[in-house]
Amino acid sequence: MAYLNKVFLIGNLTRDPELRMTPKGTAICQFGIAVNRQFKDESGATRDETTFVDIEAWGKQGELVAKYLTKGSLAMVEGRLKFDQWEDKTSGQKRSKLKVVLDNVQFLSSKSGGGGGGGGSSAPMGDSDSGQGAPAPRAGRPAPSAPEGADEDVPF
Repeated sequence: MAYLNKVFLIGNLTRDPELRMTPKGTAICQFGIAVNRQFKDESGATRDETTFVDIEAWGKQGELVAKYLTKGSLAMVEGRLKFDQWEDKTSGQKRSKLKVVLDNVQFLSSKSGGGGGGGGSSAPMGDSDSGQGAPAPRAGRPAPSAPEGADEDVPF
């Protein structure tokens, strides 16, 4: 039997990333994103629904997220779902949480551009210290190149 645990989300960070180090020196960055969905209800009125998701990024990717993203930044996150369970030390109750462990991230808004909306670029975020908007390192795999002769005007 084949299994698949893969998540793709595009949203805005709900808080500044929090970077910590494990005792062995591995970086771990925790942040949250808000993912919006727009739909029409039974009466035909347009409604918005927001889902808040906690993200965990390890190693170099966690360091890059902490360095280049801030609250309000637009990002695409690729990862896997992880279900954590523990016992609350104060109440003794069992607790659980579903989160996304980041495999890849794409920065969709610029550092100097703030939280920005849907007009973000698909290029990695620039480093505002250079004054030239030089692209920052991209976390994860390089983007595949388009086939030769591919139309640049994508209809969506």
